Amino acid sequence: MALSQKIKDLITSAWVDGYPCLVGTAGAGGPNISPKGSLIVFDDQHLAYWERSKRQALENLGHDKRVVVMYANFKAQRDGILDSGFLRFYGKAELHESGKVRDAIFARLSKREQEHDGADTGIGVLIRIERAQDVRGKPI
Repeated sequence: MALSQKIKDLITSAWVDGYPCLVGTAGAGGPNISPKGSLIVFDDQHLAYWERSKRQALENLGHDKRVVVMYANFKAQRDGILDSGFLRFYGKAELHESGKVRDAIFARLSKREQEHDGADTGIGVLIRIERAQDVRGKPI
């Protein structure tokens, strides 16, 4: 799956632009939705983020690796940048507590994320995109 440069740019600037990506997980205690300011496009098949809070999302990933990432930017739709201002990315997460993938994720984070409290002990989360579509179900 090749993500367009437009989608990559929107996700890269999501936090700064005021449209943070949300990551949905499910576990024994139920579902959870968390904003992830560190979410990045890792490559055309993967999204990634830096798990530093180590709370419910991480606990849920211990039970079920399936995730959904939601990008919502209704302004981009109104401005004609996107057909739909609501994009969903479905996939499976891999946790990287050490090693090359963890280091690669960390290296791609913004300076703000690299210097945030807890960044030094964070976990790289790599999400293989299995399906990407807008809110109407149209593939992106």
